[in-house]
Amino acid sequence: MKPVLFFESISIPPPRKEIYKRLGFTKGVTEISLPQKEEIEQYILDAQSLIQLKGAGLRMPVQEIKDAQIILADDIIFESLQLARLLDNCREIVLMGATTGSDIMKGIEEDVAGNNLTRALIFDATASEMVDASLNWIMAYFNRILRRENRKLLKQRYSAGYGDLFLETQKLIYRLLQLDRIGIQITETCMLIPEKSVTAITGIRQE
Repeated sequence: MKPVLFFESISIPPPRKEIYKRLGFTKGVTEISLPQKEEIEQYILDAQSLIQLKGAGLRMPVQEIKDAQIILADDIIFESLQLARLLDNCREIVLMGATTGSDIMKGIEEDVAGNNLTRALIFDATASEMVDASLNWIMAYFNRILRRENRKLLKQRYSAGYGDLFLETQKLIYRLLQLDRIGIQITETCMLIPEKSVTAITGIRQE
């Protein structure tokens, strides 16, 4: 098994299209006045200044996929029929995790307490989309390496708590990725802290 790769600083622009979509705006349908647009853009920049994206990634060989079990080295098993189908014919997987850091969450809490709900909502949308985009960044990083091996990642990724992959799987992913090293904690109920932290699994296939 290869070592965990840690990304101490992921630099990406705010994915504005996704942020506006999360806020309920549809291009060509929703009208936004110039003052409203300027306010939203300023809040997105404010949110960006509070977000410190970090991530981790790990390649792991697949020993066997049997029914609803994905069996990895060291007797590590993921149980999910849907994930097993997704990873069919994959000899390796990549685990990944990312976080925005805690400053943005403090900003959201302060805005809610101060009744600045518009800014809190935009902060929340920006953080959600930026941490998700950071997983895209990690996937692109691995794809650059895999290209030399004539391999690439699947486009889809799967997360604990989605479909039939139990949320409890989060604890295993957390341990394997050593997410405490990038400032993420996990609760007894398998929730990640800071809240804007995510993990995912995808497969590596031969070109």
